[in-house]
Amino acid sequence: MAKSSADDEELRRACEAAIDASGTKQKVVLSIRVAKSRGMWGKSGKMGRNMAKPRVLAISTMTSSKGQRTKALLRVLKYSSGGVLEPAKLYKLKHLSKVEVIQNDPSGCTFMLGFDNLRSQSVSPPQWTMRNVDDRNRILLCILNMCKEILGRLPKVVGMDIVEMALWAKENTPTVPNQVHTQDGPAISVVTQDDLKVTVERDLVSQAEEEDMEALLGTYVMGIGEAEAFSERLKRELQALEAANVHAILENEPLIEEVMQGLESATICVEDMDEWLGIFNVKLRHMREDIESIESRNNKLEMQSVNNKVLIEELEKLLERLRVPPDFAACLTGGSFDEARMLQNVEACEWLTGALRALEAPHLDPCYAKMRAVRERRAELEKLKSTFVRRASEFLRNYFASLVDFMISDKSYFSQRGQLKRPDHADLRYKCRTYARLLQHLKSLDRNCLGPLRKAYCQSLNLLLRREAREFANELRASTKASRNPTVWLEASATSNQSVNNTDTSTVSEAYSKMLTIFIPLLVDESSFFAHFMCFEVPALVPPGAPSSASKNGLTGDDTNDDDLSLMDLDGNDIKPSQDSAELGPLNESLQDLLDGIQEDFYAVVDWAYKIDPLRCISMHGITERYISGQKADAAGFVRLLLDDLESRISMQFSRFVDEACHQIERNERNVKQIGVQSYIPRFATLATRMEQYIQGQSRDLVDQAYTKFVTIMFVTLEKIAQTDPKYVDVILLENYAAFQNSLYDLANVVPTLAKFYHQASEAYEQACTRHINMIIFYQFEKLFQFARKVEDLMYTISPEEIPFQLGLSKMDLRKMLKSSLSGLDKSISVMYRKLQKNLTSEELLPSLWDKCKKEFLDKYESFVQLVVKIYPNETIPSVAELKELLANS
Repeated sequence: MAKSSADDEELRRACEAAIDASGTKQKVVLSIRVAKSRGMWGKSGKMGRNMAKPRVLAISTMTSSKGQRTKALLRVLKYSSGGVLEPAKLYKLKHLSKVEVIQNDPSGCTFMLGFDNLRSQSVSPPQWTMRNVDDRNRILLCILNMCKEILGRLPKVVGMDIVEMALWAKENTPTVPNQVHTQDGPAISVVTQDDLKVTVERDLVSQAEEEDMEALLGTYVMGIGEAEAFSERLKRELQALEAANVHAILENEPLIEEVMQGLESATICVEDMDEWLGIFNVKLRHMREDIESIESRNNKLEMQSVNNKVLIEELEKLLERLRVPPDFAACLTGGSFDEARMLQNVEACEWLTGALRALEAPHLDPCYAKMRAVRERRAELEKLKSTFVRRASEFLRNYFASLVDFMISDKSYFSQRGQLKRPDHADLRYKCRTYARLLQHLKSLDRNCLGPLRKAYCQSLNLLLRREAREFANELRASTKASRNPTVWLEASATSNQSVNNTDTSTVSEAYSKMLTIFIPLLVDESSFFAHFMCFEVPALVPPGAPSSASKNGLTGDDTNDDDLSLMDLDGNDIKPSQDSAELGPLNESLQDLLDGIQEDFYAVVDWAYKIDPLRCISMHGITERYISGQKADAAGFVRLLLDDLESRISMQFSRFVDEACHQIERNERNVKQIGVQSYIPRFATLATRMEQYIQGQSRDLVDQAYTKFVTIMFVTLEKIAQTDPKYVDVILLENYAAFQNSLYDLANVVPTLAKFYHQASEAYEQACTRHINMIIFYQFEKLFQFARKVEDLMYTISPEEIPFQLGLSKMDLRKMLKSSLSGLDKSISVMYRKLQKNLTSEELLPSLWDKCKKEFLDKYESFVQLVVKIYPNETIPSVAELKELLANS
C-alpha cells in the first residue's frame, strides 16, 4: 500500500511555512493532497480530468490571544508557478454544516464540504477528490473529531455509513505526530487512532453493546435450519427467565402473608368503628329533632307577637288615611275662590290629591281595597273631588270672560287715531297667574276638566287679540304716508323719465316690519303663556334664562320677567316635559282656537303694501323669512304657520306683479313697425336696480326667479319683433342686445343670474353683428365672392391647374370680374359705410360695427387673394396691403 500524503512531514512543514508567512501562529494537525473540481460526473462515471486542480487541505488550530478559546480552521493551499505552496482559501469549521460523499463517484473518494456562511449559495461548493478511500476516511475522521472536541457538535453526514467509518477507524490506528510542550522545549508525541476516533461511535454505542451487536449480527450468516435452532434457544431462555421470576415470587411469600394479616386486623378495627359511629349518629338525630321542635314553637310565638304589633300599627295608619279634616272638607265643598283664599284652596287640593293617591296601589295594600271602610271613604273623596272640580271650572270660565270683557270695553287698551299702541297683557297675565297652581291641581284631580277650560280661555282671549290686531293694522295704514307707484313698468308707452318710479316707499316695508315686530313676539309669548298656564307638558318656547321674543326685537314689556310657570309635581319638583310629548297635537289645536282670525289683519297689510308699491314685496319677503328662521319651537306652531302663509301670500302677490309686467312686455310685439331699442330694455334695467335695493334676508331666490322670467320673455319677444321685418332682423337684434348689455353692465358684475343673461346677450349680439356685416359685404361685392365660391367648389372635384379652363372661370373672366368689382373701390367702401349707417338707429354702435366690417372684409379679401395666387399665379390683383391702407383712410 502506497504511503499516504498525510504522513509526509515535508508537506506538513511546507504548509506550516505557508501559514506562518501570513503572520498567524497556527498549528497544522493534518495536511493532505487533494484534487479540486466543480464539474459533475458524466455518464461514464468519471470526473472531467481537465477540470481537476491539485490542492493541499490543511487542518489547523489556533488559540486566541487570551488563551480562552481554540479555533479550528480548514485551509486550502495551491502551488504557485515556482512550485511553492501558498494560501488560497480559509474556512472556519464552526460554519461547517454538512459533509457529503458524492454518490456519482463510484470510487467513493470524492466528497463535498458545505458551509452555512458562504455569500453566494447559488454557486455549488468545490468537490475534493482523494487518492483512495483511506485518505478520504482519514481527513473526514480528523474533521469530525475536531468539530466534536472543539465545537461540541457534529455536522450533517450524507452518503457515508457511520458504522463503516467506525470499523475502519478501529482497524486503522496509524500514529500521528503531535507536538507537546515540555520543560525542555517542544517534543513530538505519538497519538493513536483511538484518540482520533470519531465521537459519533462513542455517542451511539458502548464497547459492550458493540460486542453484543456484532455477536447478534453474526447470527445472520446462519442457514435456514440454524434459524429454527436459534428460535428454540430463545424460547428456552424465555422459559428460564419466567421460572426465575416465579421462584423469586415464591421466595417473598412470608412477607406477603405478614402483610395480609396486618390488613385483616385493620379491617376488623374499621368495622368496629363504623358500628360505633352509627350508634352515635342515631342519638344525634334524635337530639336534633328535639331541638327543632323547641325552636319551631318559640318561632311561632315570636311571629304571632310581631304580627299583632304590626297589625295594630297598620290599622292606626289606615285610620289616619281615612280621616277627613273638617276645614279641608268645608273649603272643597263651599269655599270662596277669591285671591285671598287661594292658598287655602291649594292646600285643600294638595290634601285631596294625596288622600286619593294614598287609597290607590301601590300606596295601599291590595288586601285593604275590599274593606268596607276603605270603599266608603274612597266614594266620599271622589264626591269631594267632583264637587270641587265643578265649582272651580265654572268660576274660571266666568273669570276669563270677565277679564277680557273689561279690557275690550276700555278703548285705552287699543290703538286710536294718531296713536299706535302696543298691546299690553301684563295685567291680564298677572291676574291669571293667581290661578296657575289651581289649574295644575285640577289637572292632577281630573285631566278631562282642562278641555272646556282651555276652550273658554281661547275664545275669550281670541276676541281681545283680533280686536287689538284690527285696530293696530287700521291705524298703521292710516298713519303711513307713501305715494302710490304705478304697476306699469315695462310697457312700450312708459318712459324711463317717469318720476313716480323713484318715489320712496320704504315706509310701506317699515309698516309691515312694525306689524310683525309688535305682534309676532306677542303671539309667541301668548302661545308660551297659554301652554304653561293650561298645563301642557311640552318643551318651553323660550329656554330658561334666555330673553323673550319681545326683548330680542328691541321691545320692552312686563312679560319679559314672567313668574315661573313651569310644571311641578305634587312634591313641588319641576316636571321635565318630553321633547316628543303627546300633547303637542292638542296644544296646536288650542292655539288655532286662540289665534285664528288674526291672520286677516296681516293679509290686509300685505295687500295694502302691494297696491302702493309691488316691489315692496321683495323687502317684505325678506323680513318674513327672518322671522321664520327665528321660530323653531313646536309649541308656537300657529305662529310659524302664520308666517308661512304670509310668505306665500307675498310670493303670490309678487308673482302677480311679475306676470303683469311680462304681459306688458309681450304687448310690444303687436306693434310690428317698432325699430331701434325696445322701451322695455332700459325700463328693465331701472326695475332690476330698484329690486336689488329692496333685497333683504334670503329674498335672493325670489328676485332671481323674477329676473329669469323677465329676461326670458324679453328675449323671446325681441326675436318675434325682429322676425316681422326680415330686412332689419339683425339690426334690431344687435341694437337691443347691445342696449341690454350697456344698461345691465354694473348689475351683471354683482348679480350671478344677470351675469348669465349678460353673457347670453353678448353671444346673440356677436352673432347678429356677424350676419349683418356679411350681408352688407356680400351685397356690395357679390360678383367677387361668387367667383371665389365657384372656384372653391370646383377644387373639390378637379385639380387647380384645370380650373382656369372651365366655363366662366378663365383668366379673362377673372379680369372682367376684378374690373367690375374693384374699380372705384373707395366708392364701394363708402357705399358699405353708408348702408351700415343707414340702418342703425344707435349711432354709438356705428364705430365698433364699422371696425368689425372692415376686419371681416379684409379677412375675406385675403382668402380671395390666396385663392387667386394658387389658381391664377400670373394674374395681378390689388394686394391686401393696398386694400388695408384704403380701408384705414375710409
